[in-house]
Amino acid sequence: MARLTAEFWVQAYLARLRFQDIPAFVTAHGDDTAGAVLVKLNTLDGDAQAFHRTYDLMSGARTWDQLASGPEGEVDASIRRQQAFDPDLWVIEVEDRQGRHLLDEPGLE
Repeated sequence: MARLTAEFWVQAYLARLRFQDIPAFVTAHGDDTAGAVLVKLNTLDGDAQAFHRTYDLMSGARTWDQLASGPEGEVDASIRRQQAFDPDLWVIEVEDRQGRHLLDEPGLE
């Protein structure tokens, strides 16, 4: 089965966020072809969440799971640890006071 490149997925995700007037920025540009993607949701109140995509080997389903949650500094530290482990990692920061990240919408799995 053909897979989308990481860069293509990131650009499509950013476009979908822009369409909903949700600000988002690439804070770390990973490998264009096969880099993993991590999404940080900043609710602009001092707290944040980080999400990473997981893959269920049994069902083949892709889901977004929470990697970290809490004070923004702690979430940022968790993201830095992931970046140290995976230098090809993309990091997207979404800023939304309502907590919208759209990762649960069809087509973003």
